[in-house]
This record gives sequence, structure tokens and C-alpha cells, in this order.
Amino acid sequence: MIAFIVAGTASGVGKTTVALALMAALRERGYSVQPFKCGPDFLDAGHHSTICGRASRNLDTWMLNGSANRAIFASASRDADAAIVEGMMGLYDGVAGGGEDGSAAQIAKLLGLPVVLVLDAGKSARSIAAVVKGFESFDPELQFAGIVLNRVGSDRHYSLLKTAIGSVTATPLLGRLPTDLALAIPERHLGLQTTEETTSVGIRLAAFAQAGQQSLDLEPLLSLVCPSEMAKCQAIPALFPKQTRVRIGVARDKAFSFYYEDNFDLLRENGAEIVPFSPLADAELPPNLDGLYLGGGYPELHADALSRNASMCAEIRAFAESGKPLYAECGGMIYLGKSLTTLARHNYTMTGLLPMEFEMTPQLVHFGYVEVEFVEDCLLGEKGTRVRGHSFHCSRVRADGAIPTAYHLKYSLSGREEPEGYQFKNVLASYVHLHFRANPILARSLVTAARRAQGVGVSA
Repeated sequence: MIAFIVAGTASGVGKTTVALALMAALRERGYSVQPFKCGPDFLDAGHHSTICGRASRNLDTWMLNGSANRAIFASASRDADAAIVEGMMGLYDGVAGGGEDGSAAQIAKLLGLPVVLVLDAGKSARSIAAVVKGFESFDPELQFAGIVLNRVGSDRHYSLLKTAIGSVTATPLLGRLPTDLALAIPERHLGLQTTEETTSVGIRLAAFAQAGQQSLDLEPLLSLVCPSEMAKCQAIPALFPKQTRVRIGVARDKAFSFYYEDNFDLLRENGAEIVPFSPLADAELPPNLDGLYLGGGYPELHADALSRNASMCAEIRAFAESGKPLYAECGGMIYLGKSLTTLARHNYTMTGLLPMEFEMTPQLVHFGYVEVEFVEDCLLGEKGTRVRGHSFHCSRVRADGAIPTAYHLKYSLSGREEPEGYQFKNVLASYVHLHFRANPILARSLVTAARRAQGVGVSA
């Protein structure tokens, strides 16, 4: 199996575009490509999944231990011809400036993957050779497999850059991506637009495949075979014996799309059937649900439609009032509140299940990794349970009705500590996105709560 990581010298150099072009080009050649994303990113992973036709998986050395990362990589790619991992931020950027924890470089070394380095060549000449040399020599343990340039001005500019880079390294220059509007993915406050909002799958796949095939030299990458120790890893086994099957409804549409695929896998391993539904389009919940999982996303962009779907709001209120378990993260929590006020100061009613009011903010709030300790028993585990997650949102609680909390949070960047994890009846809601592989007890606990609720009637 071919395997490598695509990393950049910094954020915004075009590594997502390059990764998608390589994924599409290999798929066009007949390869089955398994995509991965370093760090807590849902948006890039969604675009990977669309291009590859396989669910992208998140790897993260801060939230997950080494064994979990290796198992996710080996399990997801076991039947693939190629595995392509997209890095996060710059190659060496991690949780802190003094170490590699959480960086793409750490994941590359953990999995034994060579690096394809992406550089922004705009406004650069011979100095780009110094950047390449610096990145290659910074950590001698890393292997570099190729270099891709972005934002090259002309053929003459590319020739100059090629000569400069060739004077300091034997790493092959794989080419440059053209400036092409068909490859551009618009951005907004939390990053790229979601894959559900862009052009059709066929058009996007064709555009990226053409760019990869015509502009990049794929041959040096075709020999990058996965390390033998990784190839021998077995698929992740079910951690607990399956019992009576439960049905967990998952909100999935343009408003709610921020999920780790491994969270679903762990729920399935514990006996759950995942049942998708749309709070935007569906008037009713799917029948015979035993639990609900509302992930994050962009409810603020669809607040009017969510508010007008009064029957779904009533269904969710009735579901929770019946005592069945409901777990919500970030955008899902906002949807459960009384109201949402947008930056334009428009106020929309939400489901009204939680006595909380939310408002959008012009900047990120409490951005970064979070350490979570359960200070009370809750849907995801007993008091004393510890897990790591991340916070990434442009909104805040404007008012609440003093709801009891189950979490104690410590933010990695600011060091701020606070109570969170709102509990209301059998509802648990939080701004924190949790990767269930960080502590598999979370999935088991949620399924157990749903199993206990089987047979409880719901009426709107």
C-alpha cells in the first residue's frame, strides 16, 4: 500500500488543495484511496471523503495515544491501495512552541510516513531553497518524499524555483498546481465551506483529478510503501460484547456535519445502529429511536429554516422529555437552546429544550484543545472519567437558567478552567467536541443509556 503525509510550511499554503489533487489523481488511476486528517478538523475531512468515496479519519497525538492512532490508521486503510494523510497548520506546529506534541511531524514519525511538503512560492525566488533546507534539516528523523509548489507566477518563475531547490536537496520537485477556480474551496469563519455546499461530486472529482494528473509527477510517490509494522496491524476489534441493538438518531445535513467517523464506529461496536435524519428537511424523527446524537456544524447559517421546522423542534423536545438520552455538541447544543442571535442581530427561536440563549461572535471563543474531567455522572461516563477534546466555535451562551454541569474544563492554550457540560434531565450538551477513541468508555456509556431507555414511549 502506498502511504505518505501531505504537510505545509504553514497554514494557508494550499496543502488541502494538493492533498485533494493527489487523492483524486490516484483514484483516477484506479487506486482505492483512504484519506486521513491530522488534528481536530471536520471540514477538510469532509472534502477528503467526497473525493475518495471513503470516510476520512482523524489522527491526533494530543487527544489520542499512539496505540489509538496506529489502530485507526491500520484499520481504516487495511483494504485500500493508498493512504494519504493531510497535516494540520505547519508541519512542525503542535500544541506548544517547545515540542512536537499534536503536530503533523509527530504523526509522520509515529506511523513511519514520508512527507510531501507544500510551499507557497508566491513572491519567492532563491530564498525558497533556504526554507526547504531548513524544513528538511529541522528534524533528522523525518523522511521527505517530494515537494509541491503553490502560487507560482509563471513558467520562468517555476524554472528559477526549481533550480534553487535542486541546489540544496535531492528530494524530487513534484510540480506546481495551477491557479484554477474549479479547485478553489470558499472559506468562512470556521474554515472551508462544507463539502455539502460546493459543486457536484463528479465535477469536483474531475477538476482535482485533472490537476493532479497533468500538473504533478506522481511516479516518485508510487513507491512509497507503508512500513511493514503498520501493514501488519490488525483492524480495531470490538471492545465490548454486543447486546440488544439500539437505534441512535444522528443529525446529518447542511446544518450538522461535524462528526468523527470513529465515534460512529465505536457506537456500532457497542451495539448501536446509526440512523441519520435531517433537522432541516424532516418533519419527524425516524421511528423507534432509543437515543439522539446532535453534532456540530453551522446552525447559524440555517437558523431560519431550523426555526421554521416547528414539528421537528417539537419532536426533539418530546423525545428528551420522555427520558431518552440526547447528547449534543456545539452546534447541536445551540439547536437545543431557546434562541440564537446572529451577527446581524436577527433572533431565531430554536427547540427550546434547554433554558439557554446563544449569540454568534465575530471571533473564536475558547479555541483549542481541552482537558475534560467528569465531576458528576453523566451520559458519557461516571464521575472521575477523564478525556481530551477540542473547542472551536464563534458563539457564546448569552443567558442560561443555572443548568447543572457535569464537566470541569481546562483549556490548553489559555489555561482557563471552568464548569461546563450542561445536564438537563437525560440531556448532556457541551461546546467540546470529543473523540470517542480518546476514551472508549464514552461510547459504551451512551449506548448503555440508550439501551436502558428502550421501550419508553414518545409522543409529541
